[in-house]
Amino acid sequence: MEKKTVSQDNELLTEIAVAYYQDEITQEEIAKKFGISRIKVGRLLKRAKEEGIVEITVRYHPVFSTRLEQQMLERFPISRALIALDHQNEEEQRRQVAALVSGYLAMSLKEDMVLAVGQGRNVAAIADHIGSVAQRNCKFICGIGGTHRPGDAINADHISRRLAKKFGGSSETLYAPAYVENHALKAAFMQNGTIKETLDRARKADIALVGIGDMNENSYMVKLGWFTPHEIIDASLNQGVIGDIAGYDFFNAQGQHVDTVMNDRVIGLSIDELRKIPCVIAIASENTKALAILGALRTGAIDIIATSALNIRTILNMSQ
Repeated sequence: MEKKTVSQDNELLTEIAVAYYQDEITQEEIAKKFGISRIKVGRLLKRAKEEGIVEITVRYHPVFSTRLEQQMLERFPISRALIALDHQNEEEQRRQVAALVSGYLAMSLKEDMVLAVGQGRNVAAIADHIGSVAQRNCKFICGIGGTHRPGDAINADHISRRLAKKFGGSSETLYAPAYVENHALKAAFMQNGTIKETLDRARKADIALVGIGDMNENSYMVKLGWFTPHEIIDASLNQGVIGDIAGYDFFNAQGQHVDTVMNDRVIGLSIDELRKIPCVIAIASENTKALAILGALRTGAIDIIATSALNIRTILNMSQ
């Protein structure tokens, strides 16, 4: 008898998997069609999953997501929870969360609205999300200064420009660095007329888009060179800091502000100023950020949280 090749074997597994999972043919019907036993069909379907020919993805029913959101609304002072499907790939997870925020903006933006724009990969993903949106004459303003890395796609100015292009609006740059070495230098920058006027307009925004950071030695702020790994670890271990909002304000698990050596070194909107903006949308797709999201929610500065279902479930468990 001629031995089957690996290619032929995979073809059979694929055919059977397509028949069962896509065409919804019963295992008994598949057995008759291929002239094999019902038991063998079951074994082949199991092999198809083990060898990666079939990937099972559990999609949350809208009712399930609605229940999670309702629990969040009952527990925290927010108006919406945008909950994305869980995905093992971090980049895909970020795209899933960004798609929800992009869709929300597409429905919510009105003519002449002003949006303050933060920095980071999660905020950038909203601008990069591919999708058809109605053009709105909105203004996007940087809510934080620029990083020192030229051409950085997750710089607030780059994000603001891309969002303006996507939604058909305009963009305003904050002509200042995001980070300075000490408070005195920051105070000098804040006296500049151009910087002051831009931040004044950002403070009056209708919507703010911000990221949530967690405290670890590989954080975005360490990679940018703003803070050293030692400063981050010291703030985390010795002062109880668990995260930051918009790269600016640091808080503990209770959502309380914590004074650290990292304070007053970032030029941008403060957490108190964010609280005065009618709708602050905080985005955090990474599944390592549940604790940071919990602290951020407790600050009272966030109106809408956008994250994964796994993070939401973890937050609900932690806040019981």
